[in-house]
Amino acid sequence: MGMGLGILLLVIGLILLFAVKEFPDSVQEVVDPATVGWILVIAGVLALVLGLVMNNQRSKTTHVEERRDV
Repeated sequence: MGMGLGILLLVIGLILLFAVKEFPDSVQEVVDPATVGWILVIAGVLALVLGLVMNNQRSKTTHVEERRDV
C-alpha cells in the first residue's frame, strides 16, 4: 500500500506542478498550485522510499522452527 500511495501522490503532485496553471479564483487566493504540487511530490517520493525500505527489510527475515519431542 505504501508504494501505491507514493505513486499516487507523485502523479497528483506532478499534475499540479506542470498541468494546472491556475486554480479557481476563490482557491487561488488561499493556496498556490505549485506549492501544493511540490509538497505532494516530496511526500510521494518519501512514501516510495519508505515502502522500498520496508519491503527490503521484510524480505530479509528468516524463520526458525524449533521442535522438542518429549
